[in-house]
This record gives sequence, C-alpha cells and structure tokens, in this order.
Amino acid sequence: MSRRALIVDYGGVLTVPLRATIEPWLELDRIDPERFRALMRQWLGPEAADNIGHDLETGRLAPAEFQRMFAEKLRRADGTLPQPDGLLERMFAGFTQDPAMTDVLRRARKHGLRTALLSNSWGFDYPREGWDDLFDTVVISGEVGLRKPDPEIYRLAAKRLGVPPWTCVFVDDLTPNIRGAAAVGMIGVLHRNVPTTIAELEAIFHQPFG
Repeated sequence: MSRRALIVDYGGVLTVPLRATIEPWLELDRIDPERFRALMRQWLGPEAADNIGHDLETGRLAPAEFQRMFAEKLRRADGTLPQPDGLLERMFAGFTQDPAMTDVLRRARKHGLRTALLSNSWGFDYPREGWDDLFDTVVISGEVGLRKPDPEIYRLAAKRLGVPPWTCVFVDDLTPNIRGAAAVGMIGVLHRNVPTTIAELEAIFHQPFG
C-alpha cells in the first residue's frame, strides 16, 4: 500500500522531550512530581474519562479558568497553591523545537509526501513561524473542537491533506494517541527518540530521513 502522508504531534515530538520541559517547572512551582504524574495518568491514560484537561484541549474551557482549576488540583503538601496566573506559560516555558525532527519533515516534503501537524492544545501559543514550509495543513484540537484520540480528528487531518487515512503515518509520544490513529487505519509510530523514529519512518516509506 502506498504511504502518501506524514502526520506528527507537536509537544514531545517536534520539541525537546516533555520531561525536560516539565521537571524544571515542577521544581520552580514546588509541585510534588508524583502528584502531577498521577493527575496526568488520570487525564491522559487509555481509560481517561472526561475531565478539565479534555475540556481545555477541545476549547470548551478557557485557559484562564483551567489554570485556576489546575492550580487547585496541584495543591502543595503545605496546603498552598501554585500561582494560577501564568501557570501554563511557566509549564511550557522550556518548550523548544527539536531541529532533527524539523529536518525529518523537510525531507518528507522533498520525498513528495504530504505533511501535517496534529496537536492537542493546552492553551499553548505555538511558534508558527516557518510552518508554511513544513506543513500542508495544521490541526489544533482547541481550534477544531476535537482531541486525540477521538477518531474524527485523525479523519479530519487526512481529509485536509486530501488523502485517505490508511495512506497516512502518524507520529506521537503517547500510546493512546497512536491507538486512536490505528483505529482509523493509519500506521502509528510511537516516538521515543529521534533515531528510532527515523529508522521506523525509513522502513515504512523506503526513503532516507536521517
């Protein structure tokens, strides 16, 4: 089967690993790391029910209101709260793009592949400069009212690319999101690091990406 498109996540795929961004913020705001991780497992795990994180990602909850509710859930052991104002800005302050993955997208386009960004937004102000040279389309959850792993958001990305879902390869760093892509016929690549992702893409597309 001909693979015609490459779709990638943003945070943790096109950027430095999330851990490198999150851990300094946890220390800065004096938040218990295990409390934060438990909350993320509850919100982002395969059995996650609707929650305020999902509401933020789909645009149903404004970032300012989310920050207030998020701060309450991150209450410190001494009973104090991290400052709600600017919480998301501090959380994502270390987000920087990974040049190696940007190069992967450029090579994909040279190979004639359609490319897209598919990201669940946390009120993050994406640095979009240069995106016209990287992506044929961009699908941000808060802008379309859908979120990964809802099958409809993958179908929307494929539709905007003008290709069937089963001709797409999707790269993400979260297993539930990979499973969502596979459910609509896409090939999923779980991003652990750049070299292994490049190796998988080269095996799938039979083209050099490194």
